[in-house]
Amino acid sequence: MDHLVVVGASLAGIRAVESARKAGHTGPVTLVGAEEHLPYDRPPLSKAYLEEAEPDDVRFRTEEHLRDELAVTLRLGAPATGLDPKGRIVAVGEDELAYDALVVTTGGAARTLPGEPLEGVHTLRTLDDAIAVRAALDAGARTVVIGAGFIGSEVASGARKRGLSATIVEALPVPLVRSVGEDMGHACAALHRANGTDLRCGATVEALEGADGRVTGVRLEGGEVLPADLVVVGIGVNPATGWLEGSGIELHGRDGGVVADATLRAADRVYAAGDVVHFPNALFDGELMRLEHWTTAAEQGALAARNALDPESATELGTVPYFWSDWYGSRIQFVGRPQADEIRVASAPDDPKFLALYRRGDRLIGTITIDRPTQIMKYKRLISKRASWAEALEFAGLG
Repeated sequence: MDHLVVVGASLAGIRAVESARKAGHTGPVTLVGAEEHLPYDRPPLSKAYLEEAEPDDVRFRTEEHLRDELAVTLRLGAPATGLDPKGRIVAVGEDELAYDALVVTTGGAARTLPGEPLEGVHTLRTLDDAIAVRAALDAGARTVVIGAGFIGSEVASGARKRGLSATIVEALPVPLVRSVGEDMGHACAALHRANGTDLRCGATVEALEGADGRVTGVRLEGGEVLPADLVVVGIGVNPATGWLEGSGIELHGRDGGVVADATLRAADRVYAAGDVVHFPNALFDGELMRLEHWTTAAEQGALAARNALDPESATELGTVPYFWSDWYGSRIQFVGRPQADEIRVASAPDDPKFLALYRRGDRLIGTITIDRPTQIMKYKRLISKRASWAEALEFAGLG
């Protein structure tokens, strides 16, 4: 393999570049990114950056390090627009870029609401988004978040920390059902309410209201209008794969993500990593997953590059999903999968340091904690070694 091209200047993309060099690849490496920014870390955008971090604090590497230490050719501010897997050509703007091995790490694009754009309405996916949201919060904006997911919840937390009003509008009757399950969604809802956030579950947004091109409120079904200077839309992401349509790369019927095998191979000499890819997780009996998690993106980026450069020795990925979120000074952490046959709460009813275990069949399949940072990785190890339910209960002191 000679020329490695990585499309997507994301966490998975930078890990792919680093892994290629660590594996001994001495040929040319090109990193293509749609944004003009150098590759940066996304989790701090809704956490530390909303408080006091600066753009340089969230960048993975300096331009000098990428150019001089990793010998990477950067193509930033120019998104990929097409792929010819047979000819091994990536279209980048008006140019064509030949490759010997390709890693797709284009991640996802935030979903938006229909209608004409209004000032003060933002998603929170990019550095530019975070800069705009932080400026609005610093200006004292009345904040409404649409969607009670983790990023939106962190924005609400940032507003409340500043003493600002914050309302979250969630269509589902319980927040975060898909991420942590119904019972634990109630626990997360309680955390919002305990910190003064107005959480509206089972509510539908009918329209955004505005004046002179700027948002003034969110109108709910039924007619109530929530006054707002800042609206953050947190209703999920779609894999950024429009540029792959018509290429012959298999895209998932539900969301358009790249479909890959357990080695992250999507086609001959084409591999994918990060939020963009569906893959059968070997640790969970081949369950097809698309994970929007930092640790998974890092693992996948590194593995995809190694496998792309040496497909004859390709290895499969078996990983325990892990994510975390910071709200109101508390840290929520989850490992494993929320789709369970049983959820057992292991903490006392009045213990703010929450712990619950998830069972599927006779196996520990997941664990959630609030403010137990030293314990969560112990449960991650139990899941990785396929610990039985009895073993997990005994470890938690419930056996």
